[in-house]
Amino acid sequence: MVGYAFMGAAHSQAWRTVNRVYDLPARARMALICGRDTAKVADAADRLGWDAHTTDWRDLINRDDIDVVDICTPGDSHAEIALAALAAGKHVLCEKPLANTVAEARAMTAAADVARATGVRSMCGFNYRRVPAVTMMRQMVADGRLGVIRHVRAVYLQDWIVDPQFPLVWRLQKDRAGSGALGDIGAHIIDLTQFVTGQRISGVSAVTETFVKERPLPAESSGLAASVDGHAAPTGPVTVDDAAVFVARLDGGALATYEASRFATGRKNALRVEINGSLGTVVFDLERLNELEFYDATRPAVEQGFNRILVTEGEHPYMSAWWPPGHIIGYEHSFTHEMRDFIEAVANGVDPTPSFADALQVQLVLDAVTRSAELGSSWTEVAPALTAAAV
Repeated sequence: MVGYAFMGAAHSQAWRTVNRVYDLPARARMALICGRDTAKVADAADRLGWDAHTTDWRDLINRDDIDVVDICTPGDSHAEIALAALAAGKHVLCEKPLANTVAEARAMTAAADVARATGVRSMCGFNYRRVPAVTMMRQMVADGRLGVIRHVRAVYLQDWIVDPQFPLVWRLQKDRAGSGALGDIGAHIIDLTQFVTGQRISGVSAVTETFVKERPLPAESSGLAASVDGHAAPTGPVTVDDAAVFVARLDGGALATYEASRFATGRKNALRVEINGSLGTVVFDLERLNELEFYDATRPAVEQGFNRILVTEGEHPYMSAWWPPGHIIGYEHSFTHEMRDFIEAVANGVDPTPSFADALQVQLVLDAVTRSAELGSSWTEVAPALTAAAV
């Protein structure tokens, strides 16, 4: 695995757990973790359960005993690492969004297509697909329980950069992160709604905003504390969006609205999706991730109303390996389910999902949103998902 911070810790917990929970056709051995800082990556290896550590990701590529490379770095290094790993015959799991640009995502998708012909698999880590309630939501739509999908309503709200004195971390720099709230959390609700509905976003009209345009440089990068001799620390420009809002049309005819913000004061990790159909409505709220709300319009009028479904039964997606009904699971379980699906696919010689091609399509939506906002919210079609080879 490359990277050991937030996502590195989440992925490590999942790799440690997955074979202890599920009976799988292969067992994951956590062989080598990579990070740029020798002391920090050594500590991470010990704390997170890795056999060894390195400061050069090429060591992962060159070792014959490593079959899988898990990429948990900022977006600016996804393409380079993934392309090298695929070329070396390594299966690749890459965190979302797939890349920082459409060009990089196309190149990664083309490389994945080539590698697939030799049995090398790849997947992008949109973990919210693996929340049991979300997977059940998809099943309900696919089974026709909602009828014809007419509306999609999705928001993902956080507030961790509301303070203007919060430092200029890598997620606020376009060259590192690619985009701001749009790519960081907006990508999640784009993928989740397309996954659940089976429809893809075909066009958008968007606005984005950067509310705080200058921030203090982090002490570790500037070599300075918050102030020097009573003077404020140097600042740098925020080069990404703080919030993105857009309306969209899905290719199955549904109308959709999306909002992604890291300036929603009081909202810590508030992801909510509502799907309205001709026969009913289903609602998912990440802060109540073991539940769905379901309105069944086919019931007699005197019995209609939103019902709470507790998604903890053994028959529910992923739940058979966990606890008795009613014993809820949490955020980290979505990553364990992700690793389960990835291991099963690789061991059985099938392509895991979401594929790099699926992730490319999300990248194309992000690009359309950005272009629309730059053009004064003009209606912008999502480009076709052609691979680099086809282009």
